[in-house]
Amino acid sequence: MTIFDSIVLGVVEGITEFLPISSTGHLILASELLRIPDSEYLKTFEIAIQLGAIGSVVALYWKSFFDVEILKRLAIGFIPTGVIGLAFYGIVKTYLLESTALVLWMLLLGGVALIVFELLHREPGDAPGSAHDISYLQAALIGLFQSIAIVPGVSRSAATIVGGLLLGIRRVAIVEFSFLLAVPTMLAATGLDLVKNASLFTPDQFLTLAIGFATAFLVALLAITWLLAFVRTRSFISFGVYRIVIALFFIAILL
Repeated sequence: MTIFDSIVLGVVEGITEFLPISSTGHLILASELLRIPDSEYLKTFEIAIQLGAIGSVVALYWKSFFDVEILKRLAIGFIPTGVIGLAFYGIVKTYLLESTALVLWMLLLGGVALIVFELLHREPGDAPGSAHDISYLQAALIGLFQSIAIVPGVSRSAATIVGGLLLGIRRVAIVEFSFLLAVPTMLAATGLDLVKNASLFTPDQFLTLAIGFATAFLVALLAITWLLAFVRTRSFISFGVYRIVIALFFIAILL
């Protein structure tokens, strides 16, 4: 992997991490286009680089991580994802991250599901309007929805946001909670992977990882700000359409 590759993947990660379009799926497809050879390092890069984007949440929402009530809800939301992620870590790393076909099908089906959901969804007037208003049960259920995203192409953001909307939470509130829940989730996922594989990396590989990390951080700062403004006045139908178009495009050229 070259420095150019790491910058491109960092930009892709920064843009897609918090949008309901699957950052992991886009990283896999971008790696295909860049013709980066499949390796254990590439798989770890695609997981670890997400921590750069997550750092932007800490930078923007650092006060929330000193709020005990929010921390309680994040802990409860993380438990289902942590347990399921740890149980299926080997399967995901060995098999699912290698399947471009799986990514494309998940992008396609997820796009259809997102459009159908938005056409049918009506937000209740008494929906929780902030992370403080989310109940402990809702937090746990959001964590279960998030765990679906261990399948590449599903999108962690899409799973948590749609799950939260189904549970009757306001759009802006679940989007912000999804941002916050990404922090412990990706810290755990990246930490586990680096502990298992860091000893295998060369100094050059650590350099490309650091460059991708920094790029993802800077781009994600802009993406978060844009998404929060977007969801105040618009639905996610356009993201569903995008998922379908990008899936069909890559099916045509790769499969």
